[in-house]
Amino acid sequence: MEAIKPKSLEEVLEYKYKYKNDAKIIAGGTDLIIKIRKGEENPKVILDISTIQELKGIRETLEYIDIGSATTFTKISECILLNKNLKGLKDAAKSVGSPQIRNRGTVGGNICNASPAADTVPPLLALDSILVLERKGRKREVYLKDFFKDKGRVDLGEDEILTRIKFKNLLKNQGLGFYKLGLRRALAISRLSFAVFLEIDEMNRIEIIRIASGAIGRFPMREYELEEYLTGRIINEDTLKEAESLLERIIFERLKGRQTAKFKSIAAKGVFKKALLNALYLCKGVNEFEKN
Repeated sequence: MEAIKPKSLEEVLEYKYKYKNDAKIIAGGTDLIIKIRKGEENPKVILDISTIQELKGIRETLEYIDIGSATTFTKISECILLNKNLKGLKDAAKSVGSPQIRNRGTVGGNICNASPAADTVPPLLALDSILVLERKGRKREVYLKDFFKDKGRVDLGEDEILTRIKFKNLLKNQGLGFYKLGLRRALAISRLSFAVFLEIDEMNRIEIIRIASGAIGRFPMREYELEEYLTGRIINEDTLKEAESLLERIIFERLKGRQTAKFKSIAAKGVFKKALLNALYLCKGVNEFEKN
């Protein structure tokens, strides 16, 4: 095994072009090092991108928020650009592992590892995020919702790396909510999680909704059937109860035959409701629901 520390993105792409799948990218190492120790990965070359500034940071353009793939969870959770309506993304970053993991682990690694329980992926899915993938002499963009192929498998070429993640900045009547259920309060891998992007009108009618789940499929995914049901409806107790019942049926059918099917299909209702109400609160406040 050889470890190389490129000094620029251009160098990274040169090495990846040369070694292809024989080279593994390491930024925080919170997933890769464990896999190497377990014998699940045995790369010939490790490319350390942890100090490449081109792959770090969060910036705002006229329309988009842009996050470098080597940006740590700590930097996301502390970023003032993500205050207010984007609080759901910060909440997800804060929920990852321990302070040590958050200080080292990166959003790009969380995405490319393709774990079903990746905490920051559901909020990024709900934001309809776009990934920027680069190889020597070429750059392409792909929607995050199309990136996952199976558990642990993603649409990433053997000489490509993920360089940036971007999504449209939110308007005043939009909000992103997140909620996670773990086995304990801290250091917990998600048992299940939900993120909800919401756009409402003055009557609390849902104009746009995007819902993403974690740890209840082969990879984090959008819940299109539930989105279709809720679009155009006014958020009230009846709507929430019907949505919860629909979600319970969806999850139970998806997990049919697994020991966790009954628990997760029931637990998903409460986790989803909390994520939705968190999003609604960010849009305009939810005093009428606070007791629930």
